[in-house]
Amino acid sequence: MRRATIRTELDRPALVAAAVTPDNTSEMTTRVEGDAVVTRIERETTGGLRSTVDDYVVNVDVATRVAQAADQFTNTQS
Repeated sequence: MRRATIRTELDRPALVAAAVTPDNTSEMTTRVEGDAVVTRIERETTGGLRSTVDDYVVNVDVATRVAQAADQFTNTQS
């Protein structure tokens, strides 16, 4: 079994975790620890692990950008 733990420190970790968790497979767990989203991934093969990590990182990036855009929009509307 191959494993990876990814810790991403963010301004809105709960929001980002909520956005990426629905895409988790049965081999993934995501939680919030303080100011970070922590995801553990387990896969049978190195290639499968690499692929899942790559997909996850893209999802976190998109969720972070959406959260930042929403914050900017909200701040300009105040």
